[in-house]
Amino acid sequence: MRLKERYDHILHWFAEQMPSAESELHYRNPYELLVAVILSAQCTDKRVNLTTPALFERFPTPQALSEATQEEVYAYIKSISYPNNKARNLVGMARKLVEEFGGVVPSDQEALQRLPGVGRKTANVIGIVIFHEAVMPVDTHVFRVSARLGLTTAAKTPLQTEQQLTAHIPAELLPVAHHWLILHGRYVCQARKPQCAQCGLTPWCRYYARTSAQQTTPETDGKA
Repeated sequence: MRLKERYDHILHWFAEQMPSAESELHYRNPYELLVAVILSAQCTDKRVNLTTPALFERFPTPQALSEATQEEVYAYIKSISYPNNKARNLVGMARKLVEEFGGVVPSDQEALQRLPGVGRKTANVIGIVIFHEAVMPVDTHVFRVSARLGLTTAAKTPLQTEQQLTAHIPAELLPVAHHWLILHGRYVCQARKPQCAQCGLTPWCRYYARTSAQQTTPETDGKA
């Protein structure tokens, strides 16, 4: 199967099955999304959504968060993975946001990555969700699903995955395609046990084709 054909079929299937896919993180503005994405690193969106209401009530603005101590923030996020590091990053992020950007989340990717706790993936999430930029955030779900489906080949790093996906997915589809891949990885193409029997993408999936071929015996081939 040619790569373009694979992309065309997979994107068409997603467009029919999940036309309005969006982030499962709860937020009301760019500041809240930035905080939520920082907290979501190596943590489930469900856990983040349970944690952020009280955090945002106590620190509703970047200014309020910038005036907090790491210990104060820790008390609100201690159920999140790596709470000490994230509390430090959140306070540092808010202070830099206030001091350098007037409390406004910047749209520039390089500026975003100057904020503590914000790497390329987080900056891309803000860019794609808030500013509708033609970028592709790559988390573990996107990395795994795109490789299994055959949308990427020999991609060893998130950046290589991002580059291959953005080269083949139309720019206008990137914001929703990001969520398609995440949600598919979260609920169907799971890391330990992909639910291939429930997946509508098997006709174009490289992983399914390979595993099916490996499970084929001479008897099932009619060669007995």
